[in-house]
Amino acid sequence: MPVHICSLKNAEPQSIPSGGGYHVVHFPFGSGESYDAHGMHQMMQPDSFHITNWRTDDRSGLIWPAVHGWGVLTAMIQWESGNYSELRDQYVRDPLGFTANPADTTATDHRPPSPGMQCFTKHHEIFVHPDVPLALRVSHNASGPRDLVLAEFKLAIHPAEES
Repeated sequence: MPVHICSLKNAEPQSIPSGGGYHVVHFPFGSGESYDAHGMHQMMQPDSFHITNWRTDDRSGLIWPAVHGWGVLTAMIQWESGNYSELRDQYVRDPLGFTANPADTTATDHRPPSPGMQCFTKHHEIFVHPDVPLALRVSHNASGPRDLVLAEFKLAIHPAEES
């Protein structure tokens, strides 16, 4: 069975509010995407909701797995330099509460800042299902909003029989 891949990239600065809460990272559609041959990141969502503005709609951060399988999650996160003492990121199943088990987080990292720009990568593997969307979420503890200057979110699914 072929591997199903969705690779998203956003090189447009995205303002992330302060306050410590997690925020879904948004990604563009169409020509702004790196790769989505299996239709896992579309403006018309599987539940028939149509996204009109990817910059403001948390649904633009969702990847809807095309098949059941072993999902390999990869992300790259780059923050502007700034007044932080902690940066956080995580993968989350169903971040917007579409299923009976919403906001199932995994691979949560709390990171101290380094000098200059904050650049991180992460990798994690989980079982994924077509009816449970995935997202990348971020947070910081600066005193005001800070920009995420580059973000990538990728899913490679090795199909498996549903158990």
